[in-house]
Amino acid sequence: MSQQVDNIQPSYPLFRTDEYKENLANKRAEYEERHPQETIDEVFQWTTTQEYQELNFQREAITVNPAKACQPLGAVLCALGFEKTMPYVHGSQGCVAYFRTYFNRHFKEPISCVSDSMTEDAAVFGGQKNMFAGLENAKALYKPTMIAVSTTCMAEVIGDDLNAFINNAKKEGHIDQDYPVPFAHTPSFVGSHTTGWDNMFEGIARYFTLNYMEGKEVGSNGKINLVPGFETYLGNFRVIHRMLNEMGVEHTLLSDPTEVLDTPADGHFNMYAGGTTIDEVKDAPNAITTVLLQPWQLEKTKKFVENTWKHDAPKLNIPMGLEWTDQFLMKISELTGKPIPKSLEVERGRYVDMMTDSHAWLHGKKFALYGDADFALGMTKFLLEMGAEVTDVLVNHANKRYKKAVEEVLKASPYGQSATVHIGKDLWHFRSLMFTNKPDFMIGNSYGKFIQRDTFYKGEEFEVPLIRIGFPIFDRHHLHRMTTLGYEGGMYMLTTIVNALLEQLDKETKGMGTTDYNYDLIR
Repeated sequence: MSQQVDNIQPSYPLFRTDEYKENLANKRAEYEERHPQETIDEVFQWTTTQEYQELNFQREAITVNPAKACQPLGAVLCALGFEKTMPYVHGSQGCVAYFRTYFNRHFKEPISCVSDSMTEDAAVFGGQKNMFAGLENAKALYKPTMIAVSTTCMAEVIGDDLNAFINNAKKEGHIDQDYPVPFAHTPSFVGSHTTGWDNMFEGIARYFTLNYMEGKEVGSNGKINLVPGFETYLGNFRVIHRMLNEMGVEHTLLSDPTEVLDTPADGHFNMYAGGTTIDEVKDAPNAITTVLLQPWQLEKTKKFVENTWKHDAPKLNIPMGLEWTDQFLMKISELTGKPIPKSLEVERGRYVDMMTDSHAWLHGKKFALYGDADFALGMTKFLLEMGAEVTDVLVNHANKRYKKAVEEVLKASPYGQSATVHIGKDLWHFRSLMFTNKPDFMIGNSYGKFIQRDTFYKGEEFEVPLIRIGFPIFDRHHLHRMTTLGYEGGMYMLTTIVNALLEQLDKETKGMGTTDYNYDLIR
């Protein structure tokens, strides 16, 4: 065998040994019923053409790699942001295994989340018995302060009523009457992971405040609430805390999973760490206002805080890039009367200096990008501020109002005039665009790797390199600790993008005596 106990190899180069090459060749010859390579290449080349792109964009009956995940995934992340909270998914075991492994691979951390393991009988008779046992067992085994319940497709298709099931569980003594079990219906076949986060947050806010608004007074606690939305860059939680602390602004970040998703290796397993407390949620209506950091992804939350908490949520964009970070900090200053400190002015100046240093490299370079709505909008703004040209912006789970908003940002810049915004499209659509409207780089999550490899397969001159910013990032380590918000986030994104550009320049100019004319190392 190629794998020896004293010489353990990873998949590469293990699978390139003679033994594995022979095994793979035999599998292909005997079992795959493979088409001739000439036919495969012919079809591949056709899929890179303008003719195919036009057919591809007429597609209605199927989605290929949708550039989104499902609602309960977002609900789980939202629940993880509250102190000693156990996310609980009413549905099948396999769904929860997917959610946990998805986050495991991105955050490189154990993810606590339980399921009541609905099977065929529950699909016929309903899952109430599963919930009775599940709630009782989860509380007894893991001792959470709160259990936050969401649903999967199976529960939604058969019409299980979470409110009734939870109340019945309390009536029959499976859990105490006063034990907090907020919930959200999160059907996977509509919306996306960002919708699920929004639904879960609204469910938690509703549970603790809807019927307890007597005596609440807007502004009485002197704080600012901030709702992050589906956020997987842990540095973003930290940078928001830091900026507001430097301003002397008392604030509450409603759902903060930073600690539980970035626990230290100290020899002890901490199932729960940090997070927003129940008391902070109960006190949230007393804040000056609630700021939504990703407003396009928090529609239900916005309606709730405005209609129930009576907060006039300020109209802000995600604080990415220079101008929108400026607007965010100035609005916080206006709301609280706290001045923006010298430390943040200095930080801003350093960011502007970095932009000045690098703009000549990014100016005129073409970028296509995909991802969640607020991220894609913020990244578009950031690139335009650097003088980069945006060719295509693709967001699967967005509406026409969002499309119009992105188009207005693009039209306001000379570098966005030729851009196209695509909503309701998937990564197979995006793949077509990388051939027919070739940019210099694409920006998105790890799944863009396959698109980059397809462009390279056509020929090195057609390759579109991927810059990994977004969610999920599976094939690189520790990027989830980075920052995309504020001046600090701008510095990180700028460093990442300009160095990816310079790395590509090195790759293209390394031919000895032929293309090595980039004399950046001359003494």
